[in-house]
Amino acid sequence: MKYFILFLTALLFAGMTACGDSTDGLLGDISPDTESQVIEKEIDGIAFKFCLLNRQGEPATVFNEGDNIVFSFSFKNNLKDNISIPTQFINENFYRVYGNNNTDMGKAWTGTWCLFVMQTKIIELPAHETKELNCPWLYSEVFKVDYPLCKGGDNNPLSKGEYFTSLHFDFVYTVDGKQKSIENVNLNINFKIQ
Repeated sequence: MKYFILFLTALLFAGMTACGDSTDGLLGDISPDTESQVIEKEIDGIAFKFCLLNRQGEPATVFNEGDNIVFSFSFKNNLKDNISIPTQFINENFYRVYGNNNTDMGKAWTGTWCLFVMQTKIIELPAHETKELNCPWLYSEVFKVDYPLCKGGDNNPLSKGEYFTSLHFDFVYTVDGKQKSIENVNLNINFKIQ
C-alpha cells in the first residue's frame, strides 16, 4: 500500500509539472471584464503586443457608438541580431471583426504592400526595434495606417453591441540565416460598443 501511495503521488506530481510551462505558441484573450486591456508576451526574443486603441490612443475594450477603433499589433525584436519577417502572418482574418452570431463585419484593412506590389514582401527589423501595424476601422486623417497594411475604402461604423477580433497565425522569421517559427499564435479581443 505504501508503494502504491508513493506511485500515485509521483504520478500526480509528474502530471502537474508536465502541464506547467508550455510555450508552444502564443495565447491571449481579453474582454471588457478583464483587468488588462492589452495582450503582451515575449517568446524566443520576440515581444508581441495586441490591443485596440480608443480615440485618445489608449488601449480599450469598451467604445462609444461612432468612435473610431484602431487595431494595434506590434512585435519587438529583442534579439542581438536583425530579423526578416515575411508577411504571410497578415492573413485574410487579420483584424477581421465578428458580431452577434459570428456575423462577419469585415476587416480594418483592404490590402498589403499596395504601393510596391512587385517588391519582396519582407519586413526587415533591426535588433531592439519595434514594428507596429496599426489600422483604424474608419478611414481617418488622425489615425494613419502602418505600412505594409493599406486602407483603400471605409467600413461602416459599428453599432451598439458585442464584437470580437482575433489573430491566428504562425510567425515565421529569419535570424542569422536560420529560419525560425513561433507556431499557433492565437490572440482574441472581445469588445463592446455602447
